[in-house]
Amino acid sequence: MLDVDVNVKHDGPMAVDQRTWTIAEVAEEFGITHRTVRYYEQQGLVSPERRGTTRVFHPRDRVRLALVLRGKRIGFDLDKIRTIVDMYDDVPGESGQLEYLLEQVDGRRAELRARRADIDAVLDELDELERRCREDLRALRP
Repeated sequence: MLDVDVNVKHDGPMAVDQRTWTIAEVAEEFGITHRTVRYYEQQGLVSPERRGTTRVFHPRDRVRLALVLRGKRIGFDLDKIRTIVDMYDDVPGESGQLEYLLEQVDGRRAELRARRADIDAVLDELDELERRCREDLRALRP
């Protein structure tokens, strides 16, 4: 979950990318609305610097936003995403984050497999219903 490319350029071992982005730039980059970015900020998932009324996003904000969106894509709720993203900076750090993430991945996979089994069962029922309807229809035709 942490393999997000943020296009940070390093010119040496201590170089730090000082580039910043506006809300419009991060929204466009990630294909989301300004409102969505503000919502994630309100939820404490990103915390851009404020310069007056302008939000200034740093590389860390972009990484966190990318992680939030990836978590949403795979079906995690915001509380789980927050826990995963925040664990990186807290004890036990990255190893704890990765262990927790693996548990969440296993759980999500199990949920999706159960859903798939339910869908397959419904499709089988529909196939059977269709077969019976077609048989009945053939029997009614002269």
